[in-house]
Amino acid sequence: MKTRYIDLIEQTFDFPKDEFKLVNEQLTWNDLPLMRIIEKHGTPLRITYLPKIGEKIDQARACFAKAFREHGYQGSYEYFYCTKSNHFSYVIDQVTAKGVSLETSSAYDIGIIELLLERGKLGRDATILCNGYKDERYIRNIGRLKNSGINVIPIIDNLNELAQLDEVIKGPCDIGIRIAAEEAPKFEFYTSRLGVGYKDIIPFYMRNISKQRKFRLKLMHFFINTGITDSAYYWNELGKCVNVYCDLKKLCPTLDTLDIGGGLPTANSLTYSFDVDYMITEITGRIKDICDENGVHEPNLFSEFGSFTVADSGATFFSIHGQKKQNEKERWNMIDGSFMTTLPDTWAINKRFIMLPINNWNDEYERVFLGGMTCDSDDYYNSEQHSNAIYLPKYRPEQKQYLGFFNTGAYQDSLGGFGGIQHCLIPKPKHVLIDRLPDGTLSDRVFAEVQSAERMMELLGYLPQEELVRK
Repeated sequence: MKTRYIDLIEQTFDFPKDEFKLVNEQLTWNDLPLMRIIEKHGTPLRITYLPKIGEKIDQARACFAKAFREHGYQGSYEYFYCTKSNHFSYVIDQVTAKGVSLETSSAYDIGIIELLLERGKLGRDATILCNGYKDERYIRNIGRLKNSGINVIPIIDNLNELAQLDEVIKGPCDIGIRIAAEEAPKFEFYTSRLGVGYKDIIPFYMRNISKQRKFRLKLMHFFINTGITDSAYYWNELGKCVNVYCDLKKLCPTLDTLDIGGGLPTANSLTYSFDVDYMITEITGRIKDICDENGVHEPNLFSEFGSFTVADSGATFFSIHGQKKQNEKERWNMIDGSFMTTLPDTWAINKRFIMLPINNWNDEYERVFLGGMTCDSDDYYNSEQHSNAIYLPKYRPEQKQYLGFFNTGAYQDSLGGFGGIQHCLIPKPKHVLIDRLPDGTLSDRVFAEVQSAERMMELLGYLPQEELVRK
């Protein structure tokens, strides 16, 4: 009987797979020597593999180019990165190096855009999409950026924004309208709180935008909260949106672009199967078919990909600190960190990540539960949050066991906070950026050391700044 962990994986999954394989009985990811990295930097540890960001951008662009050729699609395509997925400079640097434009969602995003322009990281010919509900500060910042000569396209989220933008924008300006799509059947609300309802879009255009000399309607923004999925719900909402686009295009000759927001999914297990090429080809074909039926020229396409761009670049590592046997059936492997603080999506929305041990693949395996270090009963990762029960190499106190959670590059720091105060004062882990030089050599640099106790005490008001300096 085969009882080794490697036997379990090979019998259950198609392994080696994609970016994962074993080298000298240790897991590698994107050909990175994970054990060597962990031994150098310790755990808990976050890493970002920077080349992966550019690879994802190239993949999407290639898929759209192929789809356009197959369908004879007469339009252009532009890739936008949603900054809210990960605002950190090391991500934005990789994105802008690929000539990608940016989408913002709050007033403070505009300050980042202006700094990127000032430093030459973002070309002045870039297009900036401004999404989200716009308060007074956001409106004012949009106006300042637009008046500086940048191609800013504010996307109307509610009907009052047009008049507010009119007060701060001096010259001609392209704008968009976001459609308030119906939410997925399992969602608590029927209609999205974001955007303008289907029935209100054409009356709003006729009463307000069509009479404007300053604003020109250029695009419609279609966003699905669940992301792009091969489901009846997604195809139904896309069809409704494109039909509204066609109706509006017949009234508005300046409308020429459809923004298909709502990103492509990322892998959350070794059983993950999603054909990006098929989905993009199908989306492109359906848009063209509906436009042909309505006698309307197909629109240029924008896509807003956030998680798709950055998630696959991130990985998070822990070591097993010890094992608690609570009863005959429950074995709790306790990690040297916290799921609630380091991977908050596992706690907040039951999100799953690819989870694999880094070493000891030739050991026998056992079923376990994973517990975090906080004193909260919700700080765990188990079969209810994972596609199957968790099996890991059998725990042995004398042998170190390391775990990796993969595709963690989007949202985790944005949601859990960075360099602040975490639940039970569990510090943020060390964060290392890994790059690959043109000759294939790997380089790594520490982006952030593990948060110190002194820094926490300063933030909590126990340690004044001058005392921290003395320490």
